[in-house]
Amino acid sequence: MKNDREKVIVKTSVLGIIGNVFLVAFKAFVGILAGSIAIIMDAVNNFTDALSSTITIAGTKLAGKKPDKKHPYGYGRIEYLTSTLIAVLILFAGGMAVVESVKSIIDHFQNGTMPSFEVYSIVIVAVAIGVKIAIGLFFRQRGKSIESDALEASGMDALFDSVLSTATLVGVIVAKFANVYIEGYLGIAIGLFILKSGFEVMRESLSSMIGDRYERDHIVAIKEEINSIEGVRGCYDLILNNYGHDRNIGSVHIGVSDTLTAKDIQAIERKIALLMYKKYNTIMTVGIYADNQSDQASREIFEKVCETVKKHSTVLQTHGFYVDLSEKVISFDLVISFDDPDPEGTICAIKQETEQQNEGYQVFVQYDQDFSLSE
Repeated sequence: MKNDREKVIVKTSVLGIIGNVFLVAFKAFVGILAGSIAIIMDAVNNFTDALSSTITIAGTKLAGKKPDKKHPYGYGRIEYLTSTLIAVLILFAGGMAVVESVKSIIDHFQNGTMPSFEVYSIVIVAVAIGVKIAIGLFFRQRGKSIESDALEASGMDALFDSVLSTATLVGVIVAKFANVYIEGYLGIAIGLFILKSGFEVMRESLSSMIGDRYERDHIVAIKEEINSIEGVRGCYDLILNNYGHDRNIGSVHIGVSDTLTAKDIQAIERKIALLMYKKYNTIMTVGIYADNQSDQASREIFEKVCETVKKHSTVLQTHGFYVDLSEKVISFDLVISFDDPDPEGTICAIKQETEQQNEGYQVFVQYDQDFSLSE
């Protein structure tokens, strides 16, 4: 499956390189012939697209390298770096479009220069736009189908270029048939649009490298499947770390009865690990919370804790509750929302109230990060 995905990315990128090289040749020829800086810059844009496809191929090959001693989690995150480099190319193209358009406007006012086009040149540019749109849509479709951020970014770059080329074509037609200069102004407007889009691609790729929160539907589906396994009384603290496309290492805590043997617990853990590896391509570590609310005293203490926690709206979940009646120890975990300006203060208040309600008991409260609970 991984090899098939790599082949699709490489094949798609090679086709993009071939298409863009032809466009560079066509547009450079027409731009030089007509003396249009806009079309020449369009050719440069296509060259950066060919370069971005080359980067995508290199990034995909590097990301596919096997884990080794220095990088035991593999090289999959290189794909995110690839997307970032492509974002830089988009920003470069947008910046160049703005700069050269400003130069063109200044030259027009100082020297009265106007681009000179033949009808065949206009036809060539129009055909080139159609080709560019096709390349962009093709890359986007392939990128979405195999979940490749780099291909999607390249496709977006190509579609932006087609918009820029369309603006150039409009400027050419207006200049030829109405003798009115507008291509420089159009170039600035489109260049600013490309810059905005480049920053968006950059933001997404950097966010992936830092570590995005998984979609809530994905998390809910995993928790439901784990909870459906016999013997599991709750699924908590689900953490997934991404190391490239479809490569995850994670951890989760489950609640089980405190009457189970180590052998019983290991059987449950194996089922969860197998489920996560086969269905979600995730190497999962499973931690255990022993549910010991079987006696009346423990249940009463737990109910008091729940009443205390309800007073604090930023507490998303209480779990891992355990009471040692002989040692007089109470422990539980709290998941606090990122919206809480003082999570340590919230935990301290709950801890103090629990101690007051249960005189003579030591209370331990674990602060858990909100990795997946909130919307």
